[in-house]
Amino acid sequence: MTNKAKIEVFPELDSATGQMIIVDEQTKKCAILDSVLNYTQNNGRTSTKDADKLITYIKENQLEPEWILETHIHADHLSGAHYLKGIYPNAKTAIGEGAKIVQKTFKTIYNLEHSFPTDGSQFDKLFIDGEQFNIGSLQVRVISTPGHTPACVSYYIENDSVFVGDTMFMPDVGTARCDFPNGSAETLWTSMKKILELPETVKVYVCHDYPPEGRNINFFTTIGEQRLRNKHIKDSVTKDEFIKMRTERDATLKAPQLLLPSIQVNIRAGELPPKEDNGVAYIKIPLNYLKQ
Repeated sequence: MTNKAKIEVFPELDSATGQMIIVDEQTKKCAILDSVLNYTQNNGRTSTKDADKLITYIKENQLEPEWILETHIHADHLSGAHYLKGIYPNAKTAIGEGAKIVQKTFKTIYNLEHSFPTDGSQFDKLFIDGEQFNIGSLQVRVISTPGHTPACVSYYIENDSVFVGDTMFMPDVGTARCDFPNGSAETLWTSMKKILELPETVKVYVCHDYPPEGRNINFFTTIGEQRLRNKHIKDSVTKDEFIKMRTERDATLKAPQLLLPSIQVNIRAGELPPKEDNGVAYIKIPLNYLKQ
């Protein structure tokens, strides 16, 4: 039995997100990773345009989703997990156990309803570091990779592929910011080194790509390419150099455009906030809170 996955990537271009379907071709079981609920900020409209592309592919290929996975609580797009869970009720929603820290932090920031639980119970499964699970016959190991956020995990299919979320990006883009609440450049360094210890031939799938001019969007590289060419984390970069670079760079960055709308949805596993007495759900925006 080979532990080799088939990966299909469905780019959502507004947020440069690589939605993915991880397929076990032996059993036709699959996992959906980092799905997107489309959101237009200027009129507050949501749609399922890009998540529906995943559903179409799953139907056309007669697949059975077992998991709806998140690599972390995203700050740049709304998750499509709740919508997809409604279509595939037997699929388990899952994220790293650090999601509880993010929930506790942002419950206070948004002054959410007292009944909002911060125990991660909105998800079917909270993974711990080193935990193993299956997608069909594929064996997957969870690697805790905090630093960008406390909830960050990577999913490793041994000797085949690893799905790193925002832990690192394509080699010419570098690495994720660490200035969100409970972020840490030093912690991210440690997390990335765990990933880079994997065999050089292992395929690396990133959640986002922001290509420099002249390069097409891409979500796939390898451990070997990251170690050789990643401008922030290649083998020649020291820990102190990375922390200095990351800290100084993060101090210049503006908040992601959809940070405030997205996190309050994503800590609910993609479910919109509860409707108020007029039947409408509302996104809360804390005024004068963010640094810039």
